[in-house]
Amino acid sequence: MAGNSALSPASSSQPQQDWSWPFWYLVPIYPYGQKRTLRQEVVPDWIWTFEQLQGIFYVVVPIRMTVVRLEDGGLLVYAPVAPTLECRRLLQELIDRYGKIKYIILPTISGLEHKVFVGPFARHFPQALVYTAPGQWSFPLNLPLAWLGFPSRRTQTLPADPSQAPFFAEFDYRILGPLDLRLGQFGEVAFFHRPTQTLLVTDSLISIPEDPPAILQLDPYPLLFHAKDTGPATITDTPSQRQKGWQRICLFALYFQASTLQIPHWGQVFQEAGQAPERRAKNYFGLYPFQWKTHWPETFQRLRGEGQLRVAPILRELILNRYPQTTLAWVEQISQWPVERLIPCHFAAPLAVTPTDIRQAFAFLEQQLSVDKQRLVQDPWPLPEEDLQTLRRIDHWLTRYRITPDPYRASSPTLGKT
Repeated sequence: MAGNSALSPASSSQPQQDWSWPFWYLVPIYPYGQKRTLRQEVVPDWIWTFEQLQGIFYVVVPIRMTVVRLEDGGLLVYAPVAPTLECRRLLQELIDRYGKIKYIILPTISGLEHKVFVGPFARHFPQALVYTAPGQWSFPLNLPLAWLGFPSRRTQTLPADPSQAPFFAEFDYRILGPLDLRLGQFGEVAFFHRPTQTLLVTDSLISIPEDPPAILQLDPYPLLFHAKDTGPATITDTPSQRQKGWQRICLFALYFQASTLQIPHWGQVFQEAGQAPERRAKNYFGLYPFQWKTHWPETFQRLRGEGQLRVAPILRELILNRYPQTTLAWVEQISQWPVERLIPCHFAAPLAVTPTDIRQAFAFLEQQLSVDKQRLVQDPWPLPEEDLQTLRRIDHWLTRYRITPDPYRASSPTLGKT
């Protein structure tokens, strides 16, 4: 990990209205109407990250906005987060020093958790131009961006030619997609900041930390909830319990159901709930429908690897495997930049990386395309087949009922699709 400077947390004495997010009902996920923000200076006087958290059923992970100082004054914002009073106050400290926010970038077309913040964020900074990844859509109705709160007069699509963007002197970018999934589309834009050789991505790459990120430590209840082994277990707050909860959260978030997770009979779940020392809405009235096999930590370590770059299993098994050639062409483009640092929107950041690290993270797609078994491209960090079974079942169902395009399966050197 590179450029890890001190965090700027909220003061514990701050009034809770500083964390208030009144539009939580648009995407009703935890922590709902209260969102804390942590600011971190990644590259002194150049780059800062702003972290909040989000999740469902206490499966919470960081969501990250990156702010970059422009050489001619002002700031560029990549992937906005909720503009709470606390977030705006931390931003104002940068604005007072480096100038106004000039550009707001929405780098994804499918990430509702990113898109929902752009309109409210832009309204607080009326001088900023908003640039979006091409191919925007919404569900269940495909509405114009203006209907979703985007300022119509200053919202534009990122030009296909990066040299036409007003910030090209400092930033290059490459667009992945839109990839047609029938139910919707997937796409994101990787931004490369030339002065600091920093690559910004949204969902395509992650690195999983062994310990819970700092933003989760502000309210450890989700960590402690998932550290339990049974419903009646007493929740105790220790560093080892927080780590245990975090590692299980990662398995939930990235596999849905790893091989070491079992779902007990609901009769047992309700019986144990009646024995829980705390039966309130906060802990789902004692309901805890999970049983972990004793060797679950090995499952986490195999998922994490040694902290190297990963493509999230959900993307591997349900999205990018349908367009491997298109994805690899994009990977080759972003690997041409002299990248030294990576900032994803989720999990760990910043990360010290090389272009080779980026290519290796997508080696599973090269293996998928290989038709010559004697020259098979090997994934250097394969994920265990047994842990991918839930995602494979979802993939089979989506394919069987033609809900999404079929995943690519190499059959001959001349056949295939992009």
